[in-house]
Amino acid sequence: MGRKFEVRKVAMAKTAGAKTKVYSKYGKEIYMVAKNGGTDPQANLSLRRLIDKAKKDQVPSHVIDKAIDKAAGGAGEDFTPARYEGFGPGGCMVIVDCLTDNNNRTITDVRNCFTKTNSKIGVTDNNPELEFDADEITFVPQTETAVTGEDVATFDKFMDMLEDCDDVQDVYHNAVVEREDEE
Repeated sequence: MGRKFEVRKVAMAKTAGAKTKVYSKYGKEIYMVAKNGGTDPQANLSLRRLIDKAKKDQVPSHVIDKAIDKAAGGAGEDFTPARYEGFGPGGCMVIVDCLTDNNNRTITDVRNCFTKTNSKIGVTDNNPELEFDADEITFVPQTETAVTGEDVATFDKFMDMLEDCDDVQDVYHNAVVEREDEE
């Protein structure tokens, strides 16, 4: 075996990890939507939209079916939505939406992302009136914050760290990253 094998092995492992993260994210969301609104996609429009979105992202049907079957059984995890707000690198505003079965683990993971990048986390927003449906809720910034210089690398690290957290579903920010041209 040679160097090509090692390079290919690392690339395949990275791809598999990314796919697993996407499958896990959709599995949790489908489970929650099916548990709250019913397991029939024809009667539950949110579930149908989410299944269509998952299929566009190439989530295998067995992952979708497993999440729906789990919701139909009535047992299993009890995921709850959580929202964390704060200020990221360069002073940009950040909203982190999570879906978790363990709030203590999730707040610790998200707080670590903020503290390791010298960012400030605010209070937790557990508003029960907000129904978790990523297709319908989107945050659009009214103001934008430029992230420049040394803050660009820190911002990229911050986003990567949040992406690596299993319970994080969506991250919204008002940052406009201004990268220096490398010629």
